[in-house]
Amino acid sequence: MTDHPHPARDLVALQRRLAEFAAARHWQPYHTPKNLVAALSVEASELVEIFQWLTPEQSARVMADPDTAHRVRDEVADVLAYLLQFCEVLDVDPLAALEAKIDRNELRFPVRKDREG
Repeated sequence: MTDHPHPARDLVALQRRLAEFAAARHWQPYHTPKNLVAALSVEASELVEIFQWLTPEQSARVMADPDTAHRVRDEVADVLAYLLQFCEVLDVDPLAALEAKIDRNELRFPVRKDREG
């Protein structure tokens, strides 16, 4: 596995790069929360489309086909890009939001000691 810098620094750098990319093209007027969340939904749907008619077994092997794997990676990138831009516009720290959500879920769904597995 490749060594990567700290994920939080990567995320901030990617958000900055996306913001600079959009600014250089004067896209900020179009990057409203409504437009970004709509684009996020479209890209998530395009990811779903790849898996739509696959069996569970086929979906587990989707990355074995180079063409399909490329499509999956591209759609994941699009989803993440729009999510990061959405968070940037609304000043949401996505890692803090995720951490808080996991904390709440750990309280909501405690590990049951009477269950196996």
